[in-house]
Amino acid sequence: MTSFLKPENALKRAEELINVGQKQDALQTLHDLITSKRYRAWQKTLERIMFKYVELCVDMRKGRFAKDGLIQYRIICQQVNVSSLEEVIKHFMQLSTEKAEQARSQAQALEEALDVDDLEADKRPEDLMLSYVSGEKGKDRSDRETVTPWFKFLWETYRTVLEILRNNSKLEALYAMTAHRAFQFCKQYKRTTEFRRLCEIIRNHLANLNKYRDQRDRPDLSAPESLQLYLDTRFEQLKIATELGLWQEAFRSVEDIHGLMCLVKKTPKPSLMVVYYVKLTEIFWISSSHLYHAYAWFKLFLLQKSFNKNLSQKDLQLIASSVVLAALSVPPHDHTHGASHLELEHEKERNLRMANLIGFNLETKPESREMLSRSSLLAELASKGVMSCVTQEVKDIYHLLEHEFYPSDLALKALPLITKISKLGGKLSTASSVPEVQLAQYVPALERLATMRLLQQVSNVYQSMKIETLSGMIPFFDFSQVEKVSVDAVKQKFVSMRVDHMKNAVIFCKKSLESDGLRDHLANFAEQLNKARQMIYPPDRRSSKLGALLPSLTEVVAKEHKRLLARKSIIEKRKEEQERQLLEMEREEESKRLRLLKITEEAEQRRLATEFEQRKNQRILREIEERENEEAQALLQEAEKRIKKKGKKPIIEGDKITKQTLMELTLTEQLRERQEMEKKLQKLAKTMDHLERAKREEAAPLIEAAYQQRLVEERLLHDREQQQEVELSKQRHEGDLKEKERLVRMMGNKEIYQARVVSHRQAEFNRLRREREERISRILQSRRQEREKMRKLKYYLKLEEERQQKLHEEEEARKREDAERKKKEEEERLRKLEEIAEKQRQRERELEEKEKQRREALLGRAAAEPAPPARPLESGSAAPAAAAAAAAAPTPGKYVPKFRRQRTESTGAAPPPETDRWNSSSRPDGGDRWRGDDRKSAFGSGGGSRSSSTWTSSRNAR
Repeated sequence: MTSFLKPENALKRAEELINVGQKQDALQTLHDLITSKRYRAWQKTLERIMFKYVELCVDMRKGRFAKDGLIQYRIICQQVNVSSLEEVIKHFMQLSTEKAEQARSQAQALEEALDVDDLEADKRPEDLMLSYVSGEKGKDRSDRETVTPWFKFLWETYRTVLEILRNNSKLEALYAMTAHRAFQFCKQYKRTTEFRRLCEIIRNHLANLNKYRDQRDRPDLSAPESLQLYLDTRFEQLKIATELGLWQEAFRSVEDIHGLMCLVKKTPKPSLMVVYYVKLTEIFWISSSHLYHAYAWFKLFLLQKSFNKNLSQKDLQLIASSVVLAALSVPPHDHTHGASHLELEHEKERNLRMANLIGFNLETKPESREMLSRSSLLAELASKGVMSCVTQEVKDIYHLLEHEFYPSDLALKALPLITKISKLGGKLSTASSVPEVQLAQYVPALERLATMRLLQQVSNVYQSMKIETLSGMIPFFDFSQVEKVSVDAVKQKFVSMRVDHMKNAVIFCKKSLESDGLRDHLANFAEQLNKARQMIYPPDRRSSKLGALLPSLTEVVAKEHKRLLARKSIIEKRKEEQERQLLEMEREEESKRLRLLKITEEAEQRRLATEFEQRKNQRILREIEERENEEAQALLQEAEKRIKKKGKKPIIEGDKITKQTLMELTLTEQLRERQEMEKKLQKLAKTMDHLERAKREEAAPLIEAAYQQRLVEERLLHDREQQQEVELSKQRHEGDLKEKERLVRMMGNKEIYQARVVSHRQAEFNRLRREREERISRILQSRRQEREKMRKLKYYLKLEEERQQKLHEEEEARKREDAERKKKEEEERLRKLEEIAEKQRQRERELEEKEKQRREALLGRAAAEPAPPARPLESGSAAPAAAAAAAAAPTPGKYVPKFRRQRTESTGAAPPPETDRWNSSSRPDGGDRWRGDDRKSAFGSGGGSRSSSTWTSSRNAR
């Protein structure tokens, strides 16, 4: 791994490697830089490196490298600059998409180049052999070799980006955009398997989001923006699934949308709910779940009527007619009739699940009887006023099939209505989410329902009937289909009948006392008798204590039930909190244990790796030595054998010779043998040349004699064959003349037939030529449009690039102006500071001059005063006086106040010397010496005064 001081150096190194064609080394260099722990702080150079890195990954189709690099870059800029990661990922997806499209266009161009103009020309032998061996066409082979690898890489790109962006609140929009582009990829290229995997990946991401709620930067589904992005993704998934015909995946997408709504406890926008129910109607219709299909249409009708204010009357009629026809398409019999208890429970669960998906709340209690059924749906339609919105044909067919009793001509009355209904439908102008309504899809179900109603009514009137009569009563089915419908109705206990083909009759069986019809009649009769008895003998109404206590008892029970539920919820929350705390503690302990274990394992691995490297190096050195010894021995043995074969005496001693010596001897011997062999070959070639020349000299006259003899024989043969051909031609000519005389009478018919065939072929040729010209014109038009589209796209991209370049130049100019302005301000500030410093120095110099003048004035005044006469030291009393006089004299360089100088002059006595820590009075022997120093400083050079004045001015400045 190469280490770089700066990331720019790595980028330059990668570009140099790319220029010399070493893209793999350049990719490895950038990968080492990105994964290094040295560069963990984001900077603009890393973004440029990532752009170059993803370009190399796309060019070389290295998806694993791209994933590792993007993960490391996400760690670097997650908390600093997320937009940089977004730009890199967009660039990565754009490059992958462009490469896939380029490969696809190349494959199409190759396919067009393989098309030949001459349709009658034979194929080349290599093409035939390749087609027979491979067993596939040219397009399939070119797709497999050119397009498929890039499509695989593009699919891997989408998976990688989704894996990197999953459960990240800062990149939710990019995650949704990537999912939408992946859906469009599956739709454009009909990739059903990849679409299923993509749906499963997105489903797992949402499950992990709900499972691990303590993740950092986790998206909040309660936020409106996040919820809208997730819902848009799921609805796009639902649309693509229906367009691809993956109905099972579409149903799972519907369940995902419903689960997401239940999770956040919010209802999406009405426009999205319309799409939801439209897709539900398609799914239930494909799965032949007519009851749930009708309920979905009913919810769609209610949504459109409530929220679509622009809905026209015509569109409302079409939607309402679809609702009613969907309800009529539900079979009138009960599918659970005679089912087992387990099947009934499964049916209840399925009803409850579908009702939740559709939006109908059902009671899950066993005693509840309200379930999704045809009768309840028709009652809902009547109560919600749907019947008032339908067209007249739908209303007539509804009353005819549900309320009228026409046992003989029910189907004949329904036939014109069904015909009119089949022509209704079309696109909706005011309901954009419902693209088209076609009522013709309900015609088979209506015909089946009319047949069952006719059989039910006929069974109540007739006991038997001829098959021809029954077939004449049902105009839209033959009897075989009627028989299939009747078998299903009998199986579900809807009709009681049997078909006797021997008697050519249909027999309607009589109902027993246990049948549903008679049982209902008896139950109704018992209810009416009970009501009549209560009217004749009304019961006594006496108040009881239990009746008075029941209302309060109900309230007490309700309050107690609420209290218990609240207590239960509190206990469950406490348990959940305790479990969460325990889980967190266990997770922390486990993480600590894993961390220690990882450190120990890493140390052990390093030790083992070091020992392994040492052993490996020793083994390699030992093997090299052994190999060299073996090679030396082999060369020695070979040399000895060669010398023995030639009868020479071996002059090689194996113990004293080395491999190098053996190789030199061997090369010398080989060179000598090669020279001897060349001499032998030259001698042999010369001998063969002489022998071949002699052979050719002897064979030349013999060849000439054989040639002359062959010419004579061939001339005789030619004359004989020519005579035979003349005789055969005469015989053939005579036979042809006889055949012509026999066939000349058919010449007219032949010309007529020939003219007819020629005209037919000419017409067929003209038709094919016109079709070919039309096809070519369409292809040229489509290509012209495509070129125009690409030209506009390139022009737009060029304008966009120029705009971005202009913005970049403006930004650079603004930055340069800001830098120049800041530089000028900094120079101005430094100049002002320099002026202030210069003024300060000038002020200090003036203060020093004043202090110097003042000191010189003081020193000049002291020198002008007369000095006292010096007296000899006569006695011990004179010493103190002399000391006092000396002390009274002003010390040069020391300031003496004016009042003290005046007092000294008036009294003639010196003031007492000031004692400080610098005074020499405390020293026993330093008085005279210090005075001498003072005199020297007073009458000598001015260095001492200059230093003291400098110190004074600096103190004043401070």
